[in-house]
Amino acid sequence: MNNMLDFVFAVDDAVTWHMMNLTKNRSHYSFLKVLGPKQINSVQNYGAGIYYNTLVPCNGRIIKYGVISTDTLIDDLLHWKTLYVAGRLQKPVKILTQNENSKLQAALVSNLKSAVTAAFLMLPESFSEEDLYMQIAGLSYTGDFRMIVGEDRSKVQNIVEPNVPHFQKLYSNILQDCPQVVYKHHLGRLEIDKSPEGQFAQLMSLPRTLQQQITSLVDPPGKNRDVEEILLQVAHDPDCGFVVHQGISRIVRSSSVVQSAKTILTAGVLHGKLITTENTDPSGRNRPQQMQMSNTRKDSRWSHDLLNEIVPRIPQGCRVSWVLHGNVQAERK
Repeated sequence: MNNMLDFVFAVDDAVTWHMMNLTKNRSHYSFLKVLGPKQINSVQNYGAGIYYNTLVPCNGRIIKYGVISTDTLIDDLLHWKTLYVAGRLQKPVKILTQNENSKLQAALVSNLKSAVTAAFLMLPESFSEEDLYMQIAGLSYTGDFRMIVGEDRSKVQNIVEPNVPHFQKLYSNILQDCPQVVYKHHLGRLEIDKSPEGQFAQLMSLPRTLQQQITSLVDPPGKNRDVEEILLQVAHDPDCGFVVHQGISRIVRSSSVVQSAKTILTAGVLHGKLITTENTDPSGRNRPQQMQMSNTRKDSRWSHDLLNEIVPRIPQGCRVSWVLHGNVQAERK
């Protein structure tokens, strides 16, 4: 079985989208289809705010596609409420089509900057470019219980190693504009400011939910100190990076548990079992690869054919902000 392809649709009106998609593609849904679009949207709003239809045959391949409201997506990108879709968008992806939405565009950039900042706080003073991308790619897996019970533990390495050029393209402008990092090209190393002042500035620019998690970890119950005071204390702590790691872990753990529980409802028991079985395949060959495609001319043409198959299924009259498909994976020689 070929790797499952993963699409994400960001839509402005999820209830209407599901209503019309049920008319066109009712077979894609689990038993929840009998409850109607409003209840499907209610299920969607739990956890990470995304609803997946899985194991859908399409153009000779098997796909799954998620639906998320544009507002929920923007909120996660800016504040890391669940770090579920925001975490996926910290990795190289292929945006197939996108409407003009300045708030979404700004949120996408903000999410990348936040990923760099969080990675800086958890890295040593000097590190390689690949170390940075490994740290960034691992953010959304920090605390994910599936990395213990089902997923390939080398998943982050498998994402980064063949995709370094794509990570460079995604983050080069942000790194060039960051005053706290120095890139020593002759050594292939980056150096960042690990002084308390430097770390405090980074902590203050983290997404709101992560700041809240950090303060709840550090501040004793009942003291109710200002966030700024607590983050200043963390900036002086030798274990600052570990505290940030724990904060991220709390966010990811909660959303991953709820989203996995939703899989039983949205995919159905049989589909949920199939997905779990594929994830635990020791060879890794049958494990669904999250948003993956090859960067070859042949597959580029094929991806456009696939888009032509998917886009006509988007219900008419529903405004879709963008369609997301895949970690762009360079062809191995």
